[in-house]
Amino acid sequence: MMDPATIAGLILLFGIIIGIVFSLPIAIVIGTASFLAAIPLLGMEQAVLVTAQRMFTGINSFPLLAIPLFVLAGVIMNNGGIAGRLVDAAKVLTGRMPASLAQTNIVANAMFGAVSGAAVAAAAAVGNVMNERMVKEGYDRRFAAAVNVASAPSGMLIPPSNTFIVYSLVSSTSIAALFMAGAIPGIMWALACMVVVYLYARKQPGKLKSADRITAKQGLLVIWRAVPSLLMIIIVVGGILGGYFTATESASIAVVYCLVLSAVYRSIKVRELPSILVDAGRTTAIVMLLVAVSTALSFVMSFARIPDLISDAVLGFTDSGTVVLLIMMVILLIVGTFMDPTPAILIFVPIFLPIVTEFGIDPVHFGAMVVMNLSVGVITPPVGNVLFVGARIARLRIEPVITKLWPFLVAIILTLFLVVFIPQLSLWLPTTMGLM
Repeated sequence: MMDPATIAGLILLFGIIIGIVFSLPIAIVIGTASFLAAIPLLGMEQAVLVTAQRMFTGINSFPLLAIPLFVLAGVIMNNGGIAGRLVDAAKVLTGRMPASLAQTNIVANAMFGAVSGAAVAAAAAVGNVMNERMVKEGYDRRFAAAVNVASAPSGMLIPPSNTFIVYSLVSSTSIAALFMAGAIPGIMWALACMVVVYLYARKQPGKLKSADRITAKQGLLVIWRAVPSLLMIIIVVGGILGGYFTATESASIAVVYCLVLSAVYRSIKVRELPSILVDAGRTTAIVMLLVAVSTALSFVMSFARIPDLISDAVLGFTDSGTVVLLIMMVILLIVGTFMDPTPAILIFVPIFLPIVTEFGIDPVHFGAMVVMNLSVGVITPPVGNVLFVGARIARLRIEPVITKLWPFLVAIILTLFLVVFIPQLSLWLPTTMGLM
């Protein structure tokens, strides 16, 4: 007869697989599987009580307050006309490059994604501004959509980033160090996309028009108009790095700053605020439910000693840190195609982190690897939300977009492996700033 821990492990495994196969909401899948797996370990009454307690404990965290506040700040920006100013500023920076409109899309996505912290928001806001403009200038509609989709997740790495906040919660790692660890990988993501666009332009000489040339005076004026939007990154990240306020306090400052900026721009009316709050509340509810059920799942796995068993199996399979990292990266790339970054981090980081620390890999470096790896999943089928949003904005099905997306995926994955095997790409900034 199987012991309770084995039964619990099988319930978790098959419960999650069945949920994914039938496309059930991932939060419901994780919560139900965790509760059912707790029954053979604790009994029915204790399973109900402990699961509920763990879910509440998982979201009863002051640092987690940063997530709904950053979400609200991002929604305000998305509705506040900020994207257009950032696109104009990006156009000034890329105006003389080959395929300059596509390069503008990439830089604008990195800027807006960094300011809002959300890849979906960046793809929607920048895509609405850039897609039709690129098509009119001779770009294939599929390629225009692929550029927008591929570059949007770079903002998930450039600080501030909600995904790094979740990783910090699980790993007890400094949020400030993680923010800085993601800066260079995020810029590298954008540069990888820019290289693909450059090669695309080389194959089509004379077919793609450049953005309208502007004078130095006009360029300075455009950048000056975008400075207030970009200043939020400096205020939020600089305040955290300087020790003036915590990530949660910085998120509340970001909300106030965005409201003031929108009032100055006169881009949001008072009557629109309720719908903005509802939109932010809906997104927050999804994220917090995922955090709650994933906390219950982590407890059940720990109680059943599943992380220990996986750790022993991996360490027994190889004593090479390089092989271990490759295995983990492949697993996370596959997981990311089926699962959003938040639940993936909450489930897999508690399993993988003790293993990588055995090999002397820094948790901050590992955090940059994990977030970058899982960010690839948001632009790949079957559940890549950025891919679906980008395709919908371009008025295309996802299949034609994917045909133009694969060169970007190759470049991004090659960049990922550079980040994995060159630790200083993620550790240099936090180390230089004395955050580690």
